[in-house]
Amino acid sequence: MTGQEAVAYIESFGWQQRTPGLNRIRELLRRLGNPQRELRFIHAAGTNGKGSTCACLASVLEAAGWRVGLNTSPHLESFRERIRVNGRMISGEDLGALTERVRDAAGGMEEGPTEFELLTAIAFLYFLQEKCQIVILETGLGGALDASNVIDTPELAVLTAMGMDHAAILGPTLADIAAAKAGIIKPGGAVVSFGGCPEADGVFRRTCREQGAGLREADFSRLSRVRPSLEGTAFDFGPWRDLWIPLAGRYQVYNAALALTALEVLGEKGWRISEEALRRGLSAVRWPARFELLRRSPAVVMDGAHNAHGMRAAAESLRTLFPGKKALFLLGILEDKDAAEMLDLLAPLAVSAVVLRPDSPRALPPEWLCGLLEERGIPARPASGAREAVDAALTAAGKEGLVCVLGSLYLCGELRPLLLADG
Repeated sequence: MTGQEAVAYIESFGWQQRTPGLNRIRELLRRLGNPQRELRFIHAAGTNGKGSTCACLASVLEAAGWRVGLNTSPHLESFRERIRVNGRMISGEDLGALTERVRDAAGGMEEGPTEFELLTAIAFLYFLQEKCQIVILETGLGGALDASNVIDTPELAVLTAMGMDHAAILGPTLADIAAAKAGIIKPGGAVVSFGGCPEADGVFRRTCREQGAGLREADFSRLSRVRPSLEGTAFDFGPWRDLWIPLAGRYQVYNAALALTALEVLGEKGWRISEEALRRGLSAVRWPARFELLRRSPAVVMDGAHNAHGMRAAAESLRTLFPGKKALFLLGILEDKDAAEMLDLLAPLAVSAVVLRPDSPRALPPEWLCGLLEERGIPARPASGAREAVDAALTAAGKEGLVCVLGSLYLCGELRPLLLADG
């Protein structure tokens, strides 16, 4: 099986409906020898910031000399981005070979696995094959019933910023959503939380007490001298002065602070992380399409904000880094998101919009999204394809304008190569 054949096989399971639960992934991993039991994990759940926080952790731990696996989703441009070791994507050859193993193991199951369960099993096999000393594992959806939660108590559970997302699946309130994500808190474990959301924080504190888990909430009062720019952010945190991350979004310093809090806990547990490694790792972090400046004339910024919580953070970054300037938004939003609230947040910053359907069966029709924009006084036009959307946005913005790509990582993945090539 080639890498392309492996991706086609894995994605062919995406349309199948399965009852949420861990029985299938447990059975699949049992047939594969339970590779997860030979690995050590940092397990991350939350509404926003998982990817950036995990990227910071992975970069610092690699700089400290550890062999680090990183499992995230969704991908931006290549499916193989989801499984990495020390920053390198899984090769097509390894993906094909391991997918064959998982396919053979899944063949005799009474109820076949989901796409994400297949990917989780492949990732565990790869991380074991590559002798990873620590694996940073991001949940796909929720926590308690997510396939990644098949692991035992991790080295550390990380709960990132909380907000309303996937309410139809996880529950109608923040407390319901937090309860699902609190499922990654295991007996006797160590937990680090972003905090700042009273409904969710109460759930996390109660769950930690019930599980006998130690909880540390990030203390953002330790952040000082935050100096954001389009190239990245300089800041102080606790005893560390003049730290630097090449991530521009105003929100990224909080994700970095959460990662630093997690690294402090890991250090207390015996993981060797020198200050030199911490500084070098943070300065080497790469996480594309998170308030990423792609070009300067016109200025083009891309952010994977895909829900109201993320859109609020992106709007704050636009106000901070482009004070007094309005943007032409290049938008695509999925139908299970609160598009109305997302657009309410953008409306004060918008001069106009070009709308494109993201490459997802769940995408909102461009005409419908244009109608929502025009209801808010934002002139909008649909585009039939990526090339047309990019050309229309750049032309309308002019050399002195600002274009901001928002609404979906699927959209960012499709447009990013075109915008970089044009720049």
